[in-house]
Amino acid sequence: MPKYIIFHKPFNVLSQFTSEDGARSLSEFNLPPAIYAAGRLDKDSEGLLLLTDDGPLIEKLLNPKSQKVKTYWVLVEKLPSEDSLQKLRQGIKIEDYLTLPCEVHIMSPQPEVPPRDPPVRIRKSFQDYWLEIKIVEGKNRQIRKMTAAIGHPTLRLIRKKIAELSLDGLHPGEWREISKEEIKF
Repeated sequence: MPKYIIFHKPFNVLSQFTSEDGARSLSEFNLPPAIYAAGRLDKDSEGLLLLTDDGPLIEKLLNPKSQKVKTYWVLVEKLPSEDSLQKLRQGIKIEDYLTLPCEVHIMSPQPEVPPRDPPVRIRKSFQDYWLEIKIVEGKNRQIRKMTAAIGHPTLRLIRKKIAELSLDGLHPGEWREISKEEIKF
């Protein structure tokens, strides 16, 4: 019987069970054996990871044709203009690639999020803002490159949802087993 786990990956943890260069890994969170991450989050990103031993489901999720919506909360430096947000919505060139259109808005009110260790550096000269960004692709460090391309570097990135799966109710480092029916891919 396949296992399905949703996990709130903390900041500064690799999305794998083996450590590299002394970095923290999934092995320290008492997760069931023989499961793998269906997708990745960078070490400096936080949030929802789906872990499973269901190989066909992993392939389905990772296939670019699947176009599963991934929702991110992104803390950016300074307030982006509506014109900058529209550039993201239409697709923006990052490196040699044009991103697919996405949904993006400034979150109002700004969300309450668990503290991060170490905390994001606070600047007194200007305020940082949380955006909600929904994409259907997942290139390497794509969200960070997108916000940098409009002049608003990402300071903190949390994946909140993959399709209908949500991080709600899980604190960093916590996980719970779910049924295949909850996945709805």
